[in-house]
Amino acid sequence: VTQVEPQAKQIRTTAGIVDYDYLVLATGSRHAYFGNNHWERFAPGLKTLEQATEIRRRVLLAFERAEHSAHPEQRSEFLTFVIVGGGPTGVELAGAIGEMAHKTLRKEFKHIDPATARIILLEGGDRILAGFDKALMDRAIRDLETLGVEVRLNNMVTDIREDGVRAGDDDWIPARTVLWGAGVSPSELGRQLGTECDRSGRVKVNRDLGVPGHPEIFVAGDLAHFEQDGSPLPGVAGVALQQGKFIGTAIAREVSGKPRGSFRYRDRGSMATIGHNKAVAQIGRLRFAGYPAWIAWVFVHIYYLSGFRNRVFVMLQWAWVYFTNRRNMRLILGKNWRFYPDDNGRPGDNGRQNSGE
Repeated sequence: VTQVEPQAKQIRTTAGIVDYDYLVLATGSRHAYFGNNHWERFAPGLKTLEQATEIRRRVLLAFERAEHSAHPEQRSEFLTFVIVGGGPTGVELAGAIGEMAHKTLRKEFKHIDPATARIILLEGGDRILAGFDKALMDRAIRDLETLGVEVRLNNMVTDIREDGVRAGDDDWIPARTVLWGAGVSPSELGRQLGTECDRSGRVKVNRDLGVPGHPEIFVAGDLAHFEQDGSPLPGVAGVALQQGKFIGTAIAREVSGKPRGSFRYRDRGSMATIGHNKAVAQIGRLRFAGYPAWIAWVFVHIYYLSGFRNRVFVMLQWAWVYFTNRRNMRLILGKNWRFYPDDNGRPGDNGRQNSGE
C-alpha cells in the first residue's frame, strides 16, 4: 500500500487501485533512529524476518572473522557486540548473544574463545525493561551479567559508525556489530488520513477505534493512539491482538444493524526472556522470574502460533535446542532488509561488515 485516499474510499498499491467499504489500517511501525536514519546501515533493528536473518548473519560473521583475524585489536572489535536500547527487544538480543557465546558456539572455534566476547547493552534511561516492576528489572540485570553482558544505564548513543559506537560525548566503543532496539516510529500511512495524529504520528482514534470523520476506517496496533484511563496504550502485541479482534466483531455487528461498542484493553501481563531458563514475568499482581517465568513465556508463545502442526514443530525444535544447546541452522544469508534508503534514494546494500583486511 502506497497511498490512502479516504474521500474516494480507495487505496493505491503497487498492484493498482483497490476500493473499500471498510478499511483497517494496521501497518505497524518501523525503527526510529531519531533523525539519524543513516545509522540503520550499521545498526539493524528487529522488525522483519529479513532483519532477523541479517542480525544472525552479522553475529555469526563476527565470530568467524575474529577466528581468522591475526590482529588482536581487530579481533577484539569483532568480538564486541553493542545493543542499543534496554527494552524487551534489546534485553532478549543481548541475552541471546550471551547464550550463543557461552554455550552454543563454545566448541566451534580453534583460535578464539567465544565466551570472551564483550556484550554491551546501552540504555539511555535509568532502567531497562521500562514498565516492569523494579525487582524484575534488577533480576534481569543479574541474569544478563551471568551471561557476560555489561548493562550501562543513562548512556545515550550520539554516533554509530562501521567500526563502533559513541555513548555520550567521548565514550567511544570499538565494535563491528551494533544492533538497534531503541525505539520505533509508526507507518507514514496514518498521516495520509488527514486527521489528528500525536507527536510521533500515531492516529488518534475514537472509542470504537474508528477514525474521526471517517467511521469506515479503523486503525489498530502501533499506528493507533488510543487513550485508556488517561494514558495511551503501548505499542505491544497484546494490544494489537485485542484491537484486531474487536474491529472484526465491530464490523460484523454494524453490518447486522447493531452498535459497534467501545474497545477496552485488558492487560494480561508482560514477559521478557533473557536466556536459557531465564525470564521475567508480571501478570496482574503476580511477579516471578527464572525458570517458572521462562516456562510461562515458552507456552504463551507456542499458544499464539497458528495451526497445530506449527505448534508441534516449534515445540520439538525448541526441545532440541534446550537439551542439546545446539541449533540446527547457522546459515549466513544476505537479503535486502532496510527500511531507509541511502542518500541517493536507493535501498542500499546490506551493510556488510568490513573485514578490515
